[in-house]
Amino acid sequence: MNGLNPKVDQYLMEGCMRCPKGGTPDCKVHTWHKELNQLRAIVLSCGLTEDYKWSMPCYTSQKKNILMVIAFKHHCCISFFKGSLLSNSHQLLISPGENSQAIRQFRFTNIAQILKIEDIIRATIFEAIEVEKAGLKINYQPLEISIPEEFQLKLNEFPPLKIAFEALTPGRQKAYLWYFSKAKQSKTRKARVEKYIPKILKGKGIND
Repeated sequence: MNGLNPKVDQYLMEGCMRCPKGGTPDCKVHTWHKELNQLRAIVLSCGLTEDYKWSMPCYTSQKKNILMVIAFKHHCCISFFKGSLLSNSHQLLISPGENSQAIRQFRFTNIAQILKIEDIIRATIFEAIEVEKAGLKINYQPLEISIPEEFQLKLNEFPPLKIAFEALTPGRQKAYLWYFSKAKQSKTRKARVEKYIPKILKGKGIND
């Protein structure tokens, strides 16, 4: 297989190492090892460049982010950065949350599911590449509560956080935004954001 990135090889062997389970049999990466390898092969067959960003495999075209291959606790997935701009005529792409305005995912719980729609996956990847080549942008709509600048910067820097936040219920999202916004000083807002990033990544609300 051409274009293999050694960092992704290490990820598949050891996990993302972002939690104590990394490097152990309990790591979620090991739960989906066969599926992740199959998705990796499909993505690379479409000519994307394999990179390793935010502690997970990320695939680019002309240095533009197209998709990530991600292991979650209950499924693994291909996650498209501009998925909402894709045609989704097959109705198989899933929004990670009610308020997700960009990300769309193919989710899998076994390798048979991947093999069944392999041609659709490839066609969707090629469509995503064309969307990026055309320079299409997401027309983001503002939430009822504005996102503090300190939190928005983190969402921009760390796409897995954006995915996890958008997957939260509207009530949980609003609770976080209200709490972050209430701090008067930027330093305090940054500290609050940093403190709750692990909780958001676990899909939990501020009071869970």
